Amino acid sequence: MKSPNTAFRLLVAGLLGLAALTCGAQQAAPPAATAPAPSPASTVGLFVYPSKNQDAAQQSTDETQCYDWSRTQNGFDPAAPAPAAAPAQTAEAEKQGPGGERVKGAVRGAAAGAVIGEVADNDAGKGAEVGAAAGVLAGGRQSRKNKRDQEQKVEQTAQANEDAAKAAQQQKVDTFKRGMSACLEARGYSVK
Repeated sequence: MKSPNTAFRLLVAGLLGLAALTCGAQQAAPPAATAPAPSPASTVGLFVYPSKNQDAAQQSTDETQCYDWSRTQNGFDPAAPAPAAAPAQTAEAEKQGPGGERVKGAVRGAAAGAVIGEVADNDAGKGAEVGAAAGVLAGGRQSRKNKRDQEQKVEQTAQANEDAAKAAQQQKVDTFKRGMSACLEARGYSVK
């Protein structure tokens, strides 16, 4: 067994060695490389190759000028955010007020109950009460059904509007890309 003094020396030496390795590892880390900014053509999904030996600076200038030209010609900038779609509303939803079906059901039920009560036992008032109560329940059921149907229509309209907006946005992007491609090809680039 080693003496306590020797064990202490070994422990200190080990800790100093570990500290030296840790400090060396921190200093040896290479600086982070920054990625070059994307070119205007690559931001819209175009691949551009200089067919006439244009250098990188000339290609960057040409891409920027063609991007600006296509934006001016089309009145559209793909870097700008797309406008938000308006919420879907139908005229029928605006006309219907809450509880309208219950009131209508109560009136229809009261009228029908009065007629049935008069015919059955000459008590139109009692028949009207029973008919009105039944009409309120039927009207409530109809109200819930109409509400579900209306919500489904609004959801379908919203989805259709969203799909149409996406299609219109994609068409604008495609037109922009065709314009930028035409400009770059005229300047001696191969564009895909």
